Amino acid sequence: MTRAEVRRRLALEWWRWFGFALAPLFFLNVLFGSSQVLGSVMEMPLFIAGMASMFVSLPLFSAYKHALIATEAALDGEHEREAWLELARQRRKGFLGAGLPAWIAAIALFSGLNAVALILLSLSSVVLFCLYRIPRQLG
Repeated sequence: MTRAEVRRRLALEWWRWFGFALAPLFFLNVLFGSSQVLGSVMEMPLFIAGMASMFVSLPLFSAYKHALIATEAALDGEHEREAWLELARQRRKGFLGAGLPAWIAAIALFSGLNAVALILLSLSSVVLFCLYRIPRQLG
C-alpha cells in the first residue's frame, strides 16, 4: 500500500469518526429536540461534564503526537508500515476522547440544555477532531 493510499484511508476514517461523534446530537435533536424536558436539574452538571471531558483528550493527543513524530522518523524506512499502524491506533483512541463533548451534549439534550451550550460542546468536539488531521508534511 502506498503512502498516498494510507493517507486517503486515514482521511476517510477521520470523516467517519467525525460523523459518528456529531450524528447522535443532530439526530436526537431532530427527533426529541422539542419534547418535554426530563430533568432540568441536570443541565449544569452535564454541561460541566462535557467541558471537563475535553481534558480526557490531553494524554490521548500527547500519545498521538508522539506516534506522529515516530511515523515521520520512520518514513522510507523498514518500520514505516508499523509506524503508520501505530499512528492509526493512537488516532482512533484520540477520536474517542474528541467525541466525548458532543456525546455528552447529546445526553444533555434530554435535560433541556440551552442551545448555546449544546453548540459550544459540539464545537469543542469539532476543534478536537481538527487536531487529529494528518499534516501535509507527512506525505
